[in-house]
Amino acid sequence: MRSILITGCSTGIGHHAAHALHADGWRVFATCRNEADCDRLRDEGLESFRLDYEDPASIAAGFDGAMVRTGGTLDALFNNGAYAIPAAVEDLPVDALRQNFEANVFGWHDLTRRVIPVMRAQGHGRIVQCSSVLGLVAMPWRGSYNATKFALEGLSDTLRLEMRGTGIDVVTIEPGPIATAFRLNARKQFDRWIDWEASARAEAYRKTLVPRLHKAAETSPPDAFELGTEAVTAKLKRALTARRPRAHYYVTTPTYVAALARRFLPQRLIDAIMAKA
Repeated sequence: MRSILITGCSTGIGHHAAHALHADGWRVFATCRNEADCDRLRDEGLESFRLDYEDPASIAAGFDGAMVRTGGTLDALFNNGAYAIPAAVEDLPVDALRQNFEANVFGWHDLTRRVIPVMRAQGHGRIVQCSSVLGLVAMPWRGSYNATKFALEGLSDTLRLEMRGTGIDVVTIEPGPIATAFRLNARKQFDRWIDWEASARAEAYRKTLVPRLHKAAETSPPDAFELGTEAVTAKLKRALTARRPRAHYYVTTPTYVAALARRFLPQRLIDAIMAKA
């Protein structure tokens, strides 16, 4: 039975991927940040245990737990689960940015480094990174998230080059707007970190960002070109089963458009377009 460790499985992309791969016959280790979510996933029929990217001890324990269950092998890792701290860059506290990198980059790197020796010893493996369209182009008010995803893209591309000849494939998936609780989670981080009323951009916050973030999740209209989580799972399955997987898999129209724009348009024009997004 093929085995895969997936992070961020409490909701959204990770939750759908875990159930879909389990149905396809994979042995899925579906991890979450909170033990209560792990309990729920176990009730749903999945093998689940705690792994929080912001908690190095839980990363070590989660990885070790998977190794005990498989006898020391792992066919695939799907690094998933990230959050945004929406704000103008000038209003973003250093501690907030540091924590966001811990959750979106450093924790991923920690887990990946633990997996590589296992895959190298067995002669094969797939490391799939869930990045974002915002790892290809930047958007205003998303500086922290943009920065973590740009960093992840560079780290993953480098790792892919370095793993050539080892039997370990490194793949990046870049979703655009996906129907998840992402906006609700971003709102929590915004409320925690951002003193927007003291900002030089307070009026812009009041008119645009704050209403969008605080609108009830169940009444928020979908973003343009938004797809369901199954769209990401479909690309994940390709990344896991292709004999020679692509380096990058795009999900949603905005990601394809962003990739083309970055390749063919001058940066000044891209800036003008993204400034209005």
